[in-house]
Amino acid sequence: MSYLCTLIQKKISETKNFRLFTLKMSISFRTQYNKLIHLYPTLFNYGERKEIRAILAKYFVKYPLEGTLPGHTILDKIEISEIVLNEIGLGKAAVLSVLFHELVEKKALTVAEIEKKFNTQVSSIINGMMRVEELYARNASLETENFRKLFLTFAEDVRVILIIIAEHLQIMRKLDVYPEDKRQNIAREASFLYAPLAHRMGLYVVKTELEDLSLKHTNREIYREIAHKLNDTKRSRDQFISDFITPLKEKLKDIGCEFSIKGRTKSINSIYSKIKKQNTAFENIYDLFAIRIIFDVPLEKEKAACWQAYSIVADMYQPNPKRLRDWLSIPKTNGYESLHTTVLGPEGKWVEVQIRSVRMDEVAEKGLAAHWKYKGIKSESGMDEWLKSIREILENPELNAVDFMDEFKLNLYDKEVFVFTPNGDLHKLPKGATALDFAFSIHSGLGSKCVGAKVNGKNMPIKYVLNNGDQVEVLTSPTQKPNPAWLNVVTTSRAKTKIRQALKEVEFKDAEIGRETIIRRFKNWKIDLDDGKISRLAKKKGYKTVSDFYQEIAHEKLDMHVVRDLYVDLDKPTVIEQTDIRRADSFSKDLQQADSVGKSDALVIGEDLKGVDFKLAKCCNPIFGDDVFGFVSVVGGIKIHKTDCSNAPQMIARFGYRIVKARWSGKSVGSQYPITLRIVGHDDIGIVTNITSLISKEKNISLRSISIDSNAGLFQGNLTIMVNDTNELEGIVKKLRLVKGVKSVTRN
Repeated sequence: MSYLCTLIQKKISETKNFRLFTLKMSISFRTQYNKLIHLYPTLFNYGERKEIRAILAKYFVKYPLEGTLPGHTILDKIEISEIVLNEIGLGKAAVLSVLFHELVEKKALTVAEIEKKFNTQVSSIINGMMRVEELYARNASLETENFRKLFLTFAEDVRVILIIIAEHLQIMRKLDVYPEDKRQNIAREASFLYAPLAHRMGLYVVKTELEDLSLKHTNREIYREIAHKLNDTKRSRDQFISDFITPLKEKLKDIGCEFSIKGRTKSINSIYSKIKKQNTAFENIYDLFAIRIIFDVPLEKEKAACWQAYSIVADMYQPNPKRLRDWLSIPKTNGYESLHTTVLGPEGKWVEVQIRSVRMDEVAEKGLAAHWKYKGIKSESGMDEWLKSIREILENPELNAVDFMDEFKLNLYDKEVFVFTPNGDLHKLPKGATALDFAFSIHSGLGSKCVGAKVNGKNMPIKYVLNNGDQVEVLTSPTQKPNPAWLNVVTTSRAKTKIRQALKEVEFKDAEIGRETIIRRFKNWKIDLDDGKISRLAKKKGYKTVSDFYQEIAHEKLDMHVVRDLYVDLDKPTVIEQTDIRRADSFSKDLQQADSVGKSDALVIGEDLKGVDFKLAKCCNPIFGDDVFGFVSVVGGIKIHKTDCSNAPQMIARFGYRIVKARWSGKSVGSQYPITLRIVGHDDIGIVTNITSLISKEKNISLRSISIDSNAGLFQGNLTIMVNDTNELEGIVKKLRLVKGVKSVTRN
């Protein structure tokens, strides 16, 4: 046992709680804690380590591990601290906040005590994390509205969101210990929310791991298949990388700078995305890896070294000019800097080469945190502008959660276009931005009065799509004002937010005019105005809100005499036909009895409720035996989706309140389901005949349709078959894979 561990035990033995502490403090915790201290010896001085040991001892005594939720044990916090330090690059304040924020929440410790003991400001981080804990206390899987609130804490201190990403990465690494009902939601949440967020922060390694772990839990079969194929091709891939790198190393030495060069295999999720996007097999994905060249040079020599390396690579291997990506001259908005090119390597294979410096590589790996480390360096990252735009979205109280999520994702994924003002000032906008977007990016008042733009000396309309290098002058008119059609013209969240705010102001004024009109006319007719009756009348007429009803009156789209008659008739009795009224408890009981004599492949929805009408979603075509869930649609009743449906993450994140549990019961009898299988194989003589013959011999399976496409010795085909359940499907898939010449069989 190390000297440090001996000191810890000696200190603890002096306390009354030594026995209880040693019982609780597991070997894994001691190992993890020692590792943390040894890896970062300068993080805390000796006195601070003593304080940490004392506080942790108290934590174990007062808040034992038994019964603690996953993610909240002291061992979890040590692991999260490691991620925060090693993989994200935060420091002392972040680690203290991770370790002690729950103690502050339980009032066992105060922020002032922590700051005094460790001489570090932690209040903004801990306060933000406590707000986040409140959200998780309500629901372990964040819904969209909660995610919006989460950003309010983020706007105060960006480290809060980085710690949340670290926490979620640690949870994903240990997801197997979570209950099954939470596991799927947490995995989808990682892919839908946290991976894009990590990407936007420049945390590419974290983003990749989150996506891979999400795929591992939401689609295990695909994950295992790709992982297995990567493992099978590793030897040949390593040999190819070696053949590519060896001669390149000798040439790069001529630059006279320290460098490293290595191969990097694409992530499993990235490969899966390519397979889906290109609608092809694993074997046809050519860019399974990239070569990375990293120079250890001073800041002023970085760009020169990178371009020299590019020149050498382009001389040795034929480059693809369409695949050159220069993020040295103008970095991405998240701070990413690198030079990418794709060249034709040995065996006629295309290879992506990434060229960067050690500083650029660290920024790529650790994102924002690395920017703080190099804070003396001027950057064109635009991160401050992005944070400002997020705050502007949050400041708009009229923007609902779904709109917010759309705007957030819009800013995450769009590429940039660079344009200039007449004075030569550079402005960065998303690709596809219009002249109206540009006007709003300068000032909301300028955008509201915009009637067009002078682009490169020529008059253009507000919907003109900007190109790189355009010089833009905004043209305005004092009589111009925003209209709803503008929302279809702009693409940036800032412009959309400002237009919505302006439209809301106009709507509010119109509603006030409409209300004043109805009050005046009713007074002339000597009719008492009842706001409750007006609300009922608006609803009866099909208006979503009373405000919409008032606006129609202001625009003179409703005849006031008709409004008066309808208002008066509201209190008149209506004839109601006698209908068979049943109690809810007898309804569910009758349903269950009816179901018991019906078909046995019933779907149980919600809390053991059978016999409810439902439809199988066409996007994923679930069949008996699939893991499924129900989605209450607006017009089509309940739609049944597979849990790994490609639309599931968005539905769960955006409309979590519409999700209902669903499961199959009984046995599949009398019902068949259409399933489309994609088959890829060698274009051998008779292979199609062998496949169709195999299917025709199956008792309960029939072939509905087949389409085959052959190219360069390979065939790709879609078979639509009718099966009873997943067991039959798995059986026929296994048999098809054994047909000579077939390379892969996947369910579409």
